[in-house]
Amino acid sequence: MKGINNFGILSIRRAGMALLAAGCLWGAGLQAQQDAQYTQYMYNTVSVNPGYAGSRGNMSIAALYRAQWVGLDGAPKTQTLNLHSPVGYRGLGMGVSIVNDQIGPTSETYFDGDISYTIQVGPEQRLSFGVKGSVHLLDIRFSELNQDPNYPDAQLQADIQNRLSPNVGAGVYYHTEHFYAGLSIPRFLETRHFDESSLSTANEQMNFYFITGYVWDLNDLWKFKPTILAKATSGAPLQADLSANFMYDEKFIFGAAYRWDAAFSGMIGFNISRSFLIGLAYDREITELGSAAFNNGSFEVIMRYDFIRTVGNIKSPRFF
Repeated sequence: MKGINNFGILSIRRAGMALLAAGCLWGAGLQAQQDAQYTQYMYNTVSVNPGYAGSRGNMSIAALYRAQWVGLDGAPKTQTLNLHSPVGYRGLGMGVSIVNDQIGPTSETYFDGDISYTIQVGPEQRLSFGVKGSVHLLDIRFSELNQDPNYPDAQLQADIQNRLSPNVGAGVYYHTEHFYAGLSIPRFLETRHFDESSLSTANEQMNFYFITGYVWDLNDLWKFKPTILAKATSGAPLQADLSANFMYDEKFIFGAAYRWDAAFSGMIGFNISRSFLIGLAYDREITELGSAAFNNGSFEVIMRYDFIRTVGNIKSPRFF
């Protein structure tokens, strides 16, 4: 859900769950909440760019869980599951993913299907074009906003359940052995879920993504990868995530990240095998919300498995 009008809430992710603490305030409006955010976006690229589907050269499955602002009732929780793979030998890739995002009384689930086509534009350069089809499932439990059981608000008794809407998106993704960059809009359609005359309106806003990164081989044991993810949404501040990770001996990964005017993060990862990666991240807000006694930071865990058919299928564990 990208916007709820007639509730005095300004930027759910930026201001925290003020709707639960303040109840239901009238008059002001919320504009354009962004899509679910990830600290370990570098391992979850297919969620935002369909051109990434199949780019790892083998079937890959990943599951991510994020708990934001732990200790705050109604704080965002996100679960993501995706699978993608090349198809045949003609540059096709396909993928499917499920993203569930819960914030207070709202719950959104996206069911996505991705198709990509890759062309080789140089000896090691590949350019992929992808399209995404999705179905959005929206639930809003207005009744949870009633703070006084003795004087219930009649307008807050009608919950919204299983509101479905389709959407489409697209992306382009370029990569070599050491560099990658992508542009994408995962969802083009700005669907309006409610009429202006009703209690509230919810609009699906377009989110524009740019992602890029480079892997330096420092020596035989060390690799260094800085990355950038920029996200723009109408009615919301520009969000930029900057990260830097080191990989040692193709196994251990550690680094730090900065979300512009929002948070600092620490990340660690371990390649248990050539196929299996586990990554952990911890965020600490630098806004006023971060200093709140009830906010214990945000935690994120990701697990990814690549179905590598032969030893020679990839030269070493991929860093992106």
